[in-house]
Amino acid sequence: MSDYGHELWFGSFITPTAHPPQAPVELARTSERAGLDLVSFQDHPYQSAFQDTWTLMSYVAARTERIRISGNVLSLPLRPPAVLARAAASLDRLTGGRVELGIGAGAFWDGIVAMGGRRLEPAQAVRAVEEAVDVIRGLWATDETGPLRVTGEFYTVNGAKRGPAPAHRIPIRIGAYKPRMLRLTGRIADGWLPSLGFLPEGPASLRAMNEQIDEAASAAGREPAAVSRLLNLSGRFTSGAGGGLLQGTPGDWAEQIADLALQYGVSGFILASDEPADLNLFGQEVAPRARELVQSERVT
Repeated sequence: MSDYGHELWFGSFITPTAHPPQAPVELARTSERAGLDLVSFQDHPYQSAFQDTWTLMSYVAARTERIRISGNVLSLPLRPPAVLARAAASLDRLTGGRVELGIGAGAFWDGIVAMGGRRLEPAQAVRAVEEAVDVIRGLWATDETGPLRVTGEFYTVNGAKRGPAPAHRIPIRIGAYKPRMLRLTGRIADGWLPSLGFLPEGPASLRAMNEQIDEAASAAGREPAAVSRLLNLSGRFTSGAGGGLLQGTPGDWAEQIADLALQYGVSGFILASDEPADLNLFGQEVAPRARELVQSERVT
């Protein structure tokens, strides 16, 4: 059992479709009205059917009032970390502290190269993420004296002025599946953000992957609970008896999500759906019931 005791929260994972351009914006507003805590968007700058994710996030920020906003996950090979740090801090200040940061090492390398990015081997990509996090946090650290200097293999900052500081401590979460990236997550990240559909053995994969994160965190002198565990979900709501994981009524979903929280330590649940009805059910029925179930189990 790996319940880290974190408060549960719920979000949406929306396709940043370019046609029609207002569709993802309206889904973000639906997410907010449904009571969800976060709205997130995938980031594939080489995909011509998608809008630019950061531009969309900024527009959504201006069209919403409460909901937090994140990339899921931002493609670091096409988003220089020094520029990303200032962009994130600026949007966080403009929104009163509603920005969160999900980053990934890059996966679709042909598309990345086509857009002018550099193709990296797996070990290189891990080192690049670590350097990027150093740059981002360094530019946010306005309480430190002197300009920022980071000399890395992939990212170098030579005397950049720090700031602006974000309105709040922006969590940095890493999309990770393989051992090297999981260990990096344990060492330096605020959160881990995988997708359930990419886990080779489904939820059962989470136990061993959590252990790798926990071991790396402990070796770095951190508490394993310092790394929150998130999960992108997809499924189907039905009116009757369900047919498996996330295939059933909102009550079925709530029970299964409570189990993921209590058994595998997941505290952030993000539904990948572009259907307003799904987002409403997730926010209005699944989320409150799952919170009740977890709280009841924790106090007994």
